[in-house]
Amino acid sequence: MSKVKADNANKLAAQIAHFALDKKAENVISLNVKDLTSITDEFVICSSDTNIQVKAIADSIRKNTDHKPIRIEGYEHLNWVLLDYIDVIVHIFRTSERNYYNIEKLWADAPLREFDDEDFVKINSDIK
Repeated sequence: MSKVKADNANKLAAQIAHFALDKKAENVISLNVKDLTSITDEFVICSSDTNIQVKAIADSIRKNTDHKPIRIEGYEHLNWVLLDYIDVIVHIFRTSERNYYNIEKLWADAPLREFDDEDFVKINSDIK
């Protein structure tokens, strides 16, 4: 993979994390899986306690990114919404579903990056 492509995936993951944090997503992380699978470069994973908030997070990401996802799964049930941006796949979970599936454990070999409110402030200033 080229450095440009990796940088673009990294930047898109950070932007997506920003939009998730803006809607009060919890435990926002990204996993760099580019060396572990050919399906994508990064996973962004976050969670929320309510269906309404899961929907708000998904809608914010879809509305504010410059790209349209090629695939959306789970939007009708809002327990686990998947947005596929090719280089970045977003998993938005209800907290109970995230705990049950624990995909972070499945991809434990992937480098993990955590996002929090401090990152939100930094990313927000970088985007503007």
